[in-house]
Amino acid sequence: MSERHTTTRLTVAGERFEILVRPEPALAFKRGTPQPIFHVLVADEIFTDASKGLRASDDKLQKAFHTTDIGEIAQTILKRGELQLTMEQRRSLVEEKRRQIVAFISRHCVDPRTGFPHPPLRIEQAMEQIRLVVDPFKDGEEQARAVIDELRPFLPLKMEQVTMALKVPAEYAAQTIGVAKDFARVRQEEWQKDGSWIGVIEMPAGLHASFLERVGKVTHGNFQTKILR
Repeated sequence: MSERHTTTRLTVAGERFEILVRPEPALAFKRGTPQPIFHVLVADEIFTDASKGLRASDDKLQKAFHTTDIGEIAQTILKRGELQLTMEQRRSLVEEKRRQIVAFISRHCVDPRTGFPHPPLRIEQAMEQIRLVVDPFKDGEEQARAVIDELRPFLPLKMEQVTMALKVPAEYAAQTIGVAKDFARVRQEEWQKDGSWIGVIEMPAGLHASFLERVGKVTHGNFQTKILR
């Protein structure tokens, strides 16, 4: 595989079809960014084996895709097929997904012994202990949820939500509401006669301490809070 081009392959009814593509436009297309198909393709051909230059016959294309239109078939192969990543692309995507997994666990889980989230480094070390294989294309949150049970023997984890009531004086209400919406879901809110704001908010337990710290800075410590659940 050249860094200037790579392959995307798709098997349909036992027949393999391949296209030669430019790595960056192909990856962008695969991730949902529209790209002109003939800008993505290196060769306007559908192959059964691109490395050997073996082209797919019109009969095979018609049978598998119900068309012989190269552009239409190439888009189907890109959407449904397996893109062969360059080494640099794979490293970059795996690292991106790894960060997403760590961030999700840090935000949504706490150490049940302390009630606080684990530091990202500790989560990464536990992932190394279980030899987690990160899928560069699979959603990071989906991978994080799937791996939590595997991590528990090495990293005590409790996944929970915190529901709390928060009251702030009128002069800090607007900024506090902005912070609340960044961290949590505002389930209920009420304005008092003196202009103070009361909100019932729900957030991942791992964000609780960071949220209170931010509210404390915004209000200079002038706020009231109560855990409801």
